[in-house]
Amino acid sequence: MIQIARLLAANEGYAAARANVTDARPGRQLAVVTCMDARIDVFAVLGLHLGEAHVIRNAGGRVTADVLRSLALSSHVLGVDTVVVMQHTKCGLAGVRDEELRQVIGVDFEFLAIDDHAAALQEDVDTLAATPYLTPLQVIAGFIYDVESGEIDDVVRWQRPC
Repeated sequence: MIQIARLLAANEGYAAARANVTDARPGRQLAVVTCMDARIDVFAVLGLHLGEAHVIRNAGGRVTADVLRSLALSSHVLGVDTVVVMQHTKCGLAGVRDEELRQVIGVDFEFLAIDDHAAALQEDVDTLAATPYLTPLQVIAGFIYDVESGEIDDVVRWQRPC
């Protein structure tokens, strides 16, 4: 209960001082798919401000069915034409196998463990580029964020042919 009380108290200060962004359309026509890891401050890492990008987070920053659903709305309804898929170093899904995670957690999920970041990013960018209902997307990039240095490695790029 203490955590909840802290959150509500913090919200009072935020609500009083917040920037009022009125448009749900991201100002930079950008969506970022990244990991849920608490060490990643997506807005600070990418120099973004409130209202400039949709941020979609999940374990590993992988392209899943729910990411595709969100990007369908982002691209068709809210004007997104650029997507960044950003994985990171020292990720809990790196260096493990789905089978190990299933055994530890006791559930039969596809966790999309990451054996090789470059290969995983290429796979996810290829999935986005090949998804027929995501044709509004014009540019897709795959980044690896280094949680120790704060630097980004630009690993893969795709641009829709004219």
